[in-house]
Amino acid sequence: MSARVYVAVYLVDVEMPWVRSLKEKRALILPVTEKLKVRFPVSVARLDGLNAHDWERIGVTAISADAQWLDALMLKVAGFIEGNAGFRIRASDCSVDIWDAPALSGVD
Repeated sequence: MSARVYVAVYLVDVEMPWVRSLKEKRALILPVTEKLKVRFPVSVARLDGLNAHDWERIGVTAISADAQWLDALMLKVAGFIEGNAGFRIRASDCSVDIWDAPALSGVD
């Protein structure tokens, strides 16, 4: 028996043109990524721009059997990131896709 699973992915590019060092950028990015993991049931990754001082791409993902719940969760995540005054949102994209998970064999 297969289970229907939904996967949500939220990608956001943030920019901080006033930042002049990687250390200063990390001081803005890391608190947000860590708070996301504590506040929401999501996984967070710093995906691109790690060596640039003025921008970065952050990825947030979650899985659930309930697509509507994932939609609502990603809206909350987006609102949390947008509410951060430490950087500006350059671009963002969110998708919730279906993944037909294979049946798992049980252990007897």
